[in-house]
Amino acid sequence: MASTASGQAGNAIYGLGIFGAWVYFWIEADGFWQHVLAILEGIVWPAFAVYHGLQALGA
Repeated sequence: MASTASGQAGNAIYGLGIFGAWVYFWIEADGFWQHVLAILEGIVWPAFAVYHGLQALGA
């Protein structure tokens, strides 16, 4: 049976990125719709951060 420990660690780090983004965007939001947008931005922000980080490394 194959070990999935590294996949679970990646999921945990991605989850921490989502929560961190939610906190940041939530604090910056000023109205109802900005708070709704903050939730959506928090979900997709870590994916953009990883993409641009790898792009900067030349991978």
